[in-house]
Amino acid sequence: MNANNVETSETISEGEFKRIPIMVSLIIGVFFAILNETLLNVAYVQLMNDFGVTTSTIQWLTTGFLLVVGILIPITALILQWFTTRQIFLGAMSIFAVGTLICAFAPNFPLLLIGRLVQAVGTGLLIPVMMNTVLVLFPKEKRGSAMGMVSLVIMVAPAIGPTLSGIIVEMFHWRFLFIFVLPFIAFSLVFAFIYLKNITKLTKPKVDIPSIVFSTLGFGGIVFGFSQAGKGTAGWSHPEVYLFIVVGIISLIIFVKRQLQLKEPMLDVRAFRFPMFTLATILTVVLMMTLFSTFIILPLFLQQGLLFTAFATGLAFLPGGIINGIASQTSGRLYDKFGPRALVIPGALIVVIVMFFFSKVTILTSFTTFIVLHCLLMFGVALIMTPIQTNGLNQLPPKYYPHGAAILNTLVQVAGAIGIAVFVTVLSSSQARFLENVGGNVEANQAEALIAGVQSVFAIGFVFASICLFLALFIKRPVTSEGLDILEEKEKDKPVHLTP
Repeated sequence: MNANNVETSETISEGEFKRIPIMVSLIIGVFFAILNETLLNVAYVQLMNDFGVTTSTIQWLTTGFLLVVGILIPITALILQWFTTRQIFLGAMSIFAVGTLICAFAPNFPLLLIGRLVQAVGTGLLIPVMMNTVLVLFPKEKRGSAMGMVSLVIMVAPAIGPTLSGIIVEMFHWRFLFIFVLPFIAFSLVFAFIYLKNITKLTKPKVDIPSIVFSTLGFGGIVFGFSQAGKGTAGWSHPEVYLFIVVGIISLIIFVKRQLQLKEPMLDVRAFRFPMFTLATILTVVLMMTLFSTFIILPLFLQQGLLFTAFATGLAFLPGGIINGIASQTSGRLYDKFGPRALVIPGALIVVIVMFFFSKVTILTSFTTFIVLHCLLMFGVALIMTPIQTNGLNQLPPKYYPHGAAILNTLVQVAGAIGIAVFVTVLSSSQARFLENVGGNVEANQAEALIAGVQSVFAIGFVFASICLFLALFIKRPVTSEGLDILEEKEKDKPVHLTP
């Protein structure tokens, strides 16, 4: 921190921190915000029927959500230095509440999508706040257990989303997916108003508008381009697809170059100079792309291919969500004792095996088999996610905490959006190819075409999982604090080029 940094009068000293009330305040709000990433997945079939839209269109309820979150999170590194923890959380939850109300009473698909995007604004502000709070509140030797709580929210919420969705859709109506959330949002706001305290200093760095523009164009362009390809009719060769992707890539290159030139970058990409943080980021991105393919494709397959009800589909995801929650907490504590390798490598191996068996599913695959495979997948993911994120963030010096949390969460959300678009594209193209080859009665071959598409999706997921396993072999505990000091000194010696 600079000597000129001014601490807000509301900020409390570290000795006065009451960690449990602060973390509970954040966890309640963030849990229901992230829950909405997958809460609609099981309801997709009913929504497609009610609004008369296709699979490639309905995916925007998730892809658009992730797109907005991915665009907004890079800016949170700046927002965290301008506003207090209390201000950001209460403001974000209020925005999320407005979006939820819009979704609950949306009369058509466009308005439902708008509500989802408003929800995403609130979610995008909440995630980095929680992760940065953990980094500030907990010392490194206890951070694994604390990050287990973060993983409990980030992983379990989307994991149980399909279960809750299936139960609510079967017993009520899809609108109650949002109506039932509103009381919890209200409770979170009241609880946070009473117990949430400010834990950071406000430095109020200069706002660089070009950085915000290039960040938005970069992340937004890439995800939008991939999502357009997922509509099937456009295809990867369509200008609407590759032009947005190219614009996104060029904008990101300009954005990164500008961050390296600025004295006070909006998102300090120098965090990537720390190898374990870089490795953790890559591993997380690849893993989340694999995981989101399962969250999207599996509910569609169970309902449209195997003709399970929304309720049965939701129940299929419940055991895995519970196992992931328990394992996330346990893996955090085990990381503090044994380090990352003893957990991450076995976890990656489990994910590889599960994705291989998913790629072999057929119409004869039993309901029990899907439950067992999903449980194993969520257990393997829990062994990976908490240790690698804790390990990577532990290597960063304190001044990089907001930036590291923002970078990690940005790429996770963007990877999820890209993964959904890519896997929906693979599903659609594989189905179309199958129907072209068999000819005859298209309606009679729809189930077989869906199975062929699902097998192709999970075959690619198996490749991604194999990449995770390979990368896991290089993980190790971060360098000591002395090593960090040396790296920081080297960084100070490097010239800084200011943007004119």
